[in-house]
Amino acid sequence: AYFLRPGDPTAPILYDVDRIRDGKSFSTRRVVAIQHGQAIFNLQASFHAPEEGLSHQVPMPDVPEAESLPDFKTRMAPHKHLLGEWYDRPRPIDIRYVDGDPMSRSRTPTVQQKVWLRADGTLPDDPTLHACIVTYASDMTLLDTTVLPHGLNWTDSGLQMASLDHAMWFHRPFRADEWLLYDQMTPTTSGARGLATGSIYTHDGQLAITVVQEGLIRRERS
Repeated sequence: AYFLRPGDPTAPILYDVDRIRDGKSFSTRRVVAIQHGQAIFNLQASFHAPEEGLSHQVPMPDVPEAESLPDFKTRMAPHKHLLGEWYDRPRPIDIRYVDGDPMSRSRTPTVQQKVWLRADGTLPDDPTLHACIVTYASDMTLLDTTVLPHGLNWTDSGLQMASLDHAMWFHRPFRADEWLLYDQMTPTTSGARGLATGSIYTHDGQLAITVVQEGLIRRERS
């Protein structure tokens, strides 16, 4: 997926879907999201009918349980003055930082972070709905990883960050209303672009999704 222009949350979105191919095992679609007569988003999607095959995965990291960690508002309360009205917004996705306070922790350079996440509420038994919700949630916190090696965080003045492209591979079943561990790492940031990768595990350790995101990372010149 490529984010081409800023979206307007007050205007309808027209989705232009191109049925590229429908095969016995795979189907392919190309989607363009249009607002105000301009393309704002481009997506290429491949769907695969379930089938048996070889299976292996990288083990899930050993981390504290999500319920033992503070929720977002509790964790970020010391920084409420920096977040303004954003702090009080409703949060349909419950996010629990594993590695401590993300604001203070940013001052200790690192290339990785981990968060637990889940939808705040019980969802119907619709796998497509669960995939859509986790797709939405997968954009949260991932790009932040790209500035952690530089001792920065997303609230720093003069720092501009925006998603440029986003890719996901769905490996195994999961539920968005159960805890998922999002293990994130940034291999590089250069040329005003940062790259981050993420592995999303179910609570019982199954690798469900792999994510890769590239984002714009700009700092104002002094």
